[in-house]
Amino acid sequence: MKDQILRLLGKQDYVPANVPELLRLLRLPPNHQQDLQRVLRELEHTGRIARIKGNRYILPREADLIPGRIRMNRQGKGFLQPDDPGLKEIVIPESATGTALHEDRVLVRRDVRPKGLNPDIRDAGTGSVVRILERCRTQIVGTFQRGRRFPYVIPDDPRIPHDVYVPEPRDVGRPVLAGDKVVVELREWESRHTNPEGEIVEVLGQPDAEGVDMLSVLRQYNLPLHFPKPVLTEARAIGKTVHAQDLTGRVDCRSQRVITIDPDDAKDFDDAICLQRIPQDQWRLWVHIADVSHYVKAGTALDVEARKRGNSTYLVDRVIPMLPEALSNELCSLKPNVDRLTKCVEFVVSREGRVLSRKFYSAVIHSQRRFAYREVLEILQRKPAGAIEQILHEAHELAQRIRRLRFKAGSLDLDFPETKIRLDEQGRITRIEKVENDVSHQLIEEFMLLANEAVATHLMTRRQPAVFRVHEPPNEQRLREFREEVLSHDVPCGNLAQRTEVQKLLQRLNTLPIGQALKIGFLKSLMRARYAVEPLGHYGLAKEKYTHFTSPIRRYADLVVHRALFDKVQASHSALVEAADHISATERNSADAERDSKDVKLFAFLKAQLQSGRPERYPALVTDVRNFGFFVDVPGLAMSGLVPLSMMDDDFYVFEPTRNHLIGRGSRRIIRLGDKVTVQVAKVNTFKKQVDFRLVQEARRAPADMRRRIHSRFSKKI
Repeated sequence: MKDQILRLLGKQDYVPANVPELLRLLRLPPNHQQDLQRVLRELEHTGRIARIKGNRYILPREADLIPGRIRMNRQGKGFLQPDDPGLKEIVIPESATGTALHEDRVLVRRDVRPKGLNPDIRDAGTGSVVRILERCRTQIVGTFQRGRRFPYVIPDDPRIPHDVYVPEPRDVGRPVLAGDKVVVELREWESRHTNPEGEIVEVLGQPDAEGVDMLSVLRQYNLPLHFPKPVLTEARAIGKTVHAQDLTGRVDCRSQRVITIDPDDAKDFDDAICLQRIPQDQWRLWVHIADVSHYVKAGTALDVEARKRGNSTYLVDRVIPMLPEALSNELCSLKPNVDRLTKCVEFVVSREGRVLSRKFYSAVIHSQRRFAYREVLEILQRKPAGAIEQILHEAHELAQRIRRLRFKAGSLDLDFPETKIRLDEQGRITRIEKVENDVSHQLIEEFMLLANEAVATHLMTRRQPAVFRVHEPPNEQRLREFREEVLSHDVPCGNLAQRTEVQKLLQRLNTLPIGQALKIGFLKSLMRARYAVEPLGHYGLAKEKYTHFTSPIRRYADLVVHRALFDKVQASHSALVEAADHISATERNSADAERDSKDVKLFAFLKAQLQSGRPERYPALVTDVRNFGFFVDVPGLAMSGLVPLSMMDDDFYVFEPTRNHLIGRGSRRIIRLGDKVTVQVAKVNTFKKQVDFRLVQEARRAPADMRRRIHSRFSKKI
């Protein structure tokens, strides 16, 4: 019935109709009116149709109504990702977001400019929220406080600017003290001009009590600590070993020299490789991926829970797996010295790194060695000892050739160093390690990208419905603004709508002191990658055909793709659309949770430094300059923060907007984008999730007469 309704509403001669009229137009008997109303409510709830005055129904675009998912920033501005892949992102001003919260599904009325006789006038690209279709989150975590008249909760999420009014807590198992972390169930919120209301449903405890910081993150992002019993029962019933009947129809690859390369603390090994030189100076490459679809069948309790979670979430102190550990860390994990089932992409690759042929099949392997990245890096820096180490050297050689071809085809170098936080048994930070995207990581990365592209190409050639990984081109206006920013720093920059110019700029930035700061600005101008049923291509990788195939233990998207590639019974288009939207949302939710889990540990770490009176010094990079201070990126902490002018006590600094820098009136010291400075933590605001730093004075100031001479020379130059 849904398809019938949508076809009817999509006809050119359709006039908005109410329920009785739709019943007649659809030629349904009168006793189907309740069914029709139910389906109409479902379609309206998902934003596929809209109800207008007179309770008449139309397609949303007919009234410039756009359904989609809204993302909010800390300033309160919203960005709508329309459901229609043909529409671009719509900006929602803070005053027009209504009562929408981050990740809600909403209906937005697009602002349309009158064009008159000038058809070249562009749409504003803005809109306003007219209806909340679906709340992403009905519970929030915050800090309980008592006001003069009634209690309230300050949300942990800085994207929620309003305090939530709550009645006096009751039936929560313990007294609630001011400052306690609590979970609030939100009630209906009708107007953004009033505070939302809610009810406390759980008290987590004082924020500095052991475990409360991470429990707050788990509750805030609705991450489950346990699997439902039916899921665990299904996982146990599968068993712990590969059985003879599991090998039917599989290619036996157990004699191959298969290896895995993963982080040193990983347990879920999704992928494995094998490489062999063949005649005519070619390589045969096998990319083996864990065959999760063999064990997790569509519609089972395991599948329903995996889809609900969407992906594994890697918090700073634990993993919230998509699948029970009996599968994720055992039977599906491609551990060494045991038989494991895989889906394989077998390539023949030329000496230059070009794919000559590829084929896909189910296989069984017996991995011979498990490597950590640091082991591989050490091996690649010396001569190989033995056959397996020789494979690593050859794999490195091939991967680098494939990588060069990828960048020649237009792929963008967007890599930044990452950090790994190590904790002690009490959950306190012991050290922060820098993780570089070195050649050991690139070895695996290039082969996985190759497999993902090969699978997407095969699915598109067969016109097989599936879920694709898409990264849309950036908004032209954002690129123009970024180009103007680059040019203002006297850095040559061409038309960034042309990919070759983007590549030239990124290469140039890698050689300049200001480069890293500007590169961060470029990343902010890009769209966020997501999942969609339309193969829209991947801007960052410069690939027209791309999907996710290589991590089915930790990403539901890959499991969907495995089924699309190998299963005879295929999912419907509407089911794939819903799955793509859902797993895009769970991916963003996990990314936010992972970031917040690091932040709460870092905030505690930095607070302890302040309390000790001996804060550590960190190298930092100036990434933005304003009239109230300047922002810095601190790689050693993997975080950013503000150095307020109020904490600059060595001089009085003035902001010069034309040159976009700060200058000290006495010392004439200039602080500009890209400067390398040394900072210490000065203030930690856990409510706003912000850290302020102060500059470390690396040298004593020059005497007053010296400063006057410097000032005199400087004045002559300008």
